[in-house]
Amino acid sequence: MNKYFFIGVAGVGMSAIAQYLANTGNIVYGSDRLFVTEPNHKVRQQLEAENIKTFVQGEAKIEIDTDFVVVSTAIEPTVPEYKQALDLNIPVIHRSEMLKKITQSKKTIAIAGTSGKSSTTAILYTILHENGFCPSMLNGSGLASLQKNGKIGNAAVGKGDWLVIEADESDGTLVNYTPEIGLILNIDRDHKEFEELEKIFGQFASQVTEQLIVNLANERSKKFSNGSKYDFGTTKTDFFAENISQKAEGLYFSIKNVDFFIPAIGLHNVENATSAISIANYLGISLEDIASALKEYAGIDRRMQILGSKNGITFIDDYAHNPAKIESAIKTAQVLGNRVFAFFQPHGFTPLKFMKDELIEKLQNTMRAEDEFYLSEVFYAGGTVSKTITSDDVVEEIKTKNINAYLSQPRDNFALQIKDKLQSGDIILLMGARDPSLGKFAEGQYLEL
Repeated sequence: MNKYFFIGVAGVGMSAIAQYLANTGNIVYGSDRLFVTEPNHKVRQQLEAENIKTFVQGEAKIEIDTDFVVVSTAIEPTVPEYKQALDLNIPVIHRSEMLKKITQSKKTIAIAGTSGKSSTTAILYTILHENGFCPSMLNGSGLASLQKNGKIGNAAVGKGDWLVIEADESDGTLVNYTPEIGLILNIDRDHKEFEELEKIFGQFASQVTEQLIVNLANERSKKFSNGSKYDFGTTKTDFFAENISQKAEGLYFSIKNVDFFIPAIGLHNVENATSAISIANYLGISLEDIASALKEYAGIDRRMQILGSKNGITFIDDYAHNPAKIESAIKTAQVLGNRVFAFFQPHGFTPLKFMKDELIEKLQNTMRAEDEFYLSEVFYAGGTVSKTITSDDVVEEIKTKNINAYLSQPRDNFALQIKDKLQSGDIILLMGARDPSLGKFAEGQYLEL
């Protein structure tokens, strides 16, 4: 048993690891700046229910017998708890190093890619759980099947041998893992240039110890294939989805003459499901048993999550935060209704500057004359960052491409901004990541309509 203190414990990645450690016999406590403005935040209450004592960041006192202080990339040495740890000579380790330690205690399946990791992790966990594998799981989003029991839903401790993790490339920590099974879903531009991304994914691929599975339909991921028969995505593979049909209740498709249904929207979820099907089949589960389990998938938090409908207007909340994901989310919304009112909150000044040109290109190829795009102010998580770009600048440039683009600032006025324009059959799509208040914001906007 060890004692851990987490700085930023409410973050989705940090909270998952904290819960896992607390539920495997360790003492865990932590702080978060989120609790400064929301002292009774729901995540705080959920962490406390898992026997994780929580504090407002800056007010916690780290105890001398603490074995490790865990931080994420967003935590800077100026944070008071960080300074305490250094003064007490307590080792400070990155979140990814902690996750690495956990993976060394289980047989690990690492889900990697610039899009779809959280959904695929959740889908695979569901398949393994329904087939008696009793897996453990660490994910970047909460599973609805676990949330119905009052949990955050992004972590599970099972008695089985396998651990399924979402492996993040955005901060370069993907290279820390040496999983038995590794999946590369896709490689698209996100936080890094392609040259750096391919280097990171290449090292990850070389460290998979048992079976690497790759999406051959993605131009950049397919170069890492080692010829596995479990690769997926093209007609040349055994795992190629055919007869795809998207309905309001979910997606229908077939693989190797076996029919599948997943209660999720968005054609990208066919790709996510196919990758999970391939891994599960590699582990010895028949396609028929996989198909049966897939029907039980209940979705994850903020991934094309339909919050409800009013007067024929459907409101969807999604985690999309890079150009490829935004394009996919908008295309899905277009299929589900008539006009799309798309809202996006950038998750930082540097990411917005990095993605601007590709975002505009994707919007040019995706937005129809009747659709509207709303960009809110940039989410600022604190720390030292360059603020050389604004949402207003980007909106003005988008407008030059004959796209209906608007600045939504302050963001809480979005629903009022569009209310008088709405008609039955319209789709409202909210997108954004990293900001823990987005889910609550989306619910609030839905109530405003």
